[in-house]
Amino acid sequence: MSPRRSYDQYCSAARALDTVGDRWTLLIVRELLAGPRRYTDLHADLPGVSTDVLASRLKDMERDGLTTRRRLPPPGAAYVYELTARGRGLLPVLEALGAWGAGELGERRPTDAVRAHWFALPLLRALREAGVREGLVEVRLEEGDCHLYVGAESGPVYGDGPAPEEPDARLVLDAGTCAAVSRGELGLCDAVLDGRVEVGGDGTAAKALREG
Repeated sequence: MSPRRSYDQYCSAARALDTVGDRWTLLIVRELLAGPRRYTDLHADLPGVSTDVLASRLKDMERDGLTTRRRLPPPGAAYVYELTARGRGLLPVLEALGAWGAGELGERRPTDAVRAHWFALPLLRALREAGVREGLVEVRLEEGDCHLYVGAESGPVYGDGPAPEEPDARLVLDAGTCAAVSRGELGLCDAVLDGRVEVGGDGTAAKALREG
């Protein structure tokens, strides 16, 4: 476990960066907002991170009270990492950071990796701006499916793959539309009105999006 480095400044921002300022830490939090993940799953969804760095970051995060590690009961019998309440408290930090960086997205570069669930946090923000306050929303993209728990106060914020049960709304959209919504250039209700987002389902979330 690497010794904690410090800015040695009596400032809350500096203290926060002492804990989460290392490269990859906040992106690991992003992945764990989906709920418990195995090491191999984390490594697969963090392209570019070495196994040594990922292992070191996870140990540091456990030491700092951001994550815990537990063993699944048989037949799984694998270790999973999950956020503590303190770790989950970084959700608004990641949302604010994503909103601040939305203008930096631009067009996708040939070297850019992408996962469907990386759009989860921008889409959660767009759903709230569209008047959706709670509900399970499934999102279907060219890159794959993910599902979002709008308004969740505990538990996973999103998940990879189709919704585990009938969602309150099902959104089908292409990558270009999703990127425009993520960058804040296009409102979700406007995208629905323009026919760029197909909305399915009969829940309150679907009705809010159709009614704009």
